[in-house]
Amino acid sequence: MDKDKIEVEVVYALPTQQRVLVVRLPAKSTVAEAIKVSGILDAGDPVGGEQKLEVGIWGKTCALSHLVHAGDRIEIYRPLQITPMDARKLRASNNKKKLR
Repeated sequence: MDKDKIEVEVVYALPTQQRVLVVRLPAKSTVAEAIKVSGILDAGDPVGGEQKLEVGIWGKTCALSHLVHAGDRIEIYRPLQITPMDARKLRASNNKKKLR
């Protein structure tokens, strides 16, 4: 492998599947450039425009302008369907109904 090129993974998980793409790009590339090279946004996935993306590397959120390093796993996060607090309230409500 060229020493001026690096490999990173770009990951996007849907409820029923996970897409993992390995891309090669120049060293000192950004998260946004890696996502663009991966083509994941061209596939019609409902992740929104690039400006609205929530992304991270290995589970830690970062900016699209963050520089990537060889072996990084870039994750594209989907918006929450329900907040954790609302999910707990819903579970508690369902548990109360079961006890009656």
